[in-house]
Amino acid sequence: MSRLAICPGSFDPVTYGHLDIIERGASVFDNVIIVVFNNQSKAPLFTVEERVALLEESTKHLPNVTVDESNELLIDYAMQQKAQVVLRGLRAVSDFEYEMQITSMNRKLNERVETLFMMTNNQYSFLSSSIVKEVAKYKANVSDLVPEAVEKALKKKYS
Repeated sequence: MSRLAICPGSFDPVTYGHLDIIERGASVFDNVIIVVFNNQSKAPLFTVEERVALLEESTKHLPNVTVDESNELLIDYAMQQKAQVVLRGLRAVSDFEYEMQITSMNRKLNERVETLFMMTNNQYSFLSSSIVKEVAKYKANVSDLVPEAVEKALKKKYS
């Protein structure tokens, strides 16, 4: 049986912090599906379709990674895909409480799907999509924070 992990998020936009977790997950699991969810509590800069395209471009070097989108519950999506694992990244202790709530609810809904947390590389521990958007809005250089395709897309959005 192939080991399949789901890597969920809003990815608005994808950063090198996200890619760190995705690349490391791709080295542990046979297959990884990155799933773009539309978080209703956030006002996204990029459409779901744009985020999927940016992720596809940013992960094309990873043959065992695919990108998808979903509007359903993460745990339902994971079960449909027959995934054994939800892969989540943690940047700091402040992420843990929020992630623990989500994990506990997912476990209540379906205890057969495990959630694995991976600490992000220290060089990306401060990095979030929100921070990237904020500095990009003011024309700051984000080339060391996001892939080139994302940098170009941010410049276009904020031009």
